[in-house]
Amino acid sequence: MLAEFTGLTALAELASRLSRVDSPVVDNWSQVGVWFRDWAARPKLRKELREHLNTLSPQEAMWVIAHSRETTTHFAWCLRDEPHEPYTFWLHEYKPLQDWRAGYADSVHNHRYHFCTTILSGSYLHERFTAKLGIGGRAVISTSLLNRAQCAVGATGSLLAHEFHRIPRAANGTMTFLVKSRAVTPWSLSFDPETGVSHRHVPVEERLEDLTNNL
Repeated sequence: MLAEFTGLTALAELASRLSRVDSPVVDNWSQVGVWFRDWAARPKLRKELREHLNTLSPQEAMWVIAHSRETTTHFAWCLRDEPHEPYTFWLHEYKPLQDWRAGYADSVHNHRYHFCTTILSGSYLHERFTAKLGIGGRAVISTSLLNRAQCAVGATGSLLAHEFHRIPRAANGTMTFLVKSRAVTPWSLSFDPETGVSHRHVPVEERLEDLTNNL
């Protein structure tokens, strides 16, 4: 598919493309991947995203800060989250490797959502795994490495919620852009192959009813 640039800003262009994906979007993520790969080929994508951040109003900048978060390996910056849209846009800014802490992000894990990603700067090692799950899919019993690839600037990829992966290391200065679907499962799972320990992760925003019942 040839790149198609409409003159819209990078984020508006991607949102316009994704509006053409058949509904429900989570059931047609392969279409998202097609649109995303073509969009990510924009020759000045990183520059456009930098300009987007530079032109944020103080209120818009505060919104980005309030909707973003820190993980053990990177800062996840939320650039777009419109309640009526079945996806969100993110920038991931990886920390220097010496600042990584052991945890979910560098374990073998899946996500509650599907996503597509492209590398804007730097590089990382990406590993994909198969996983054997326990009863009810609430724990990982074992994993097996499927493939390992060193990914550089311009590389794109897609991962579904049930698929497991790991990024064991990233070069200093690595940044990625992601489009994520809305959650398709109530939790995600992580697994440490060295200890055999599995964890189930339920986001805090999904636990208000549990909190009320536990009071």
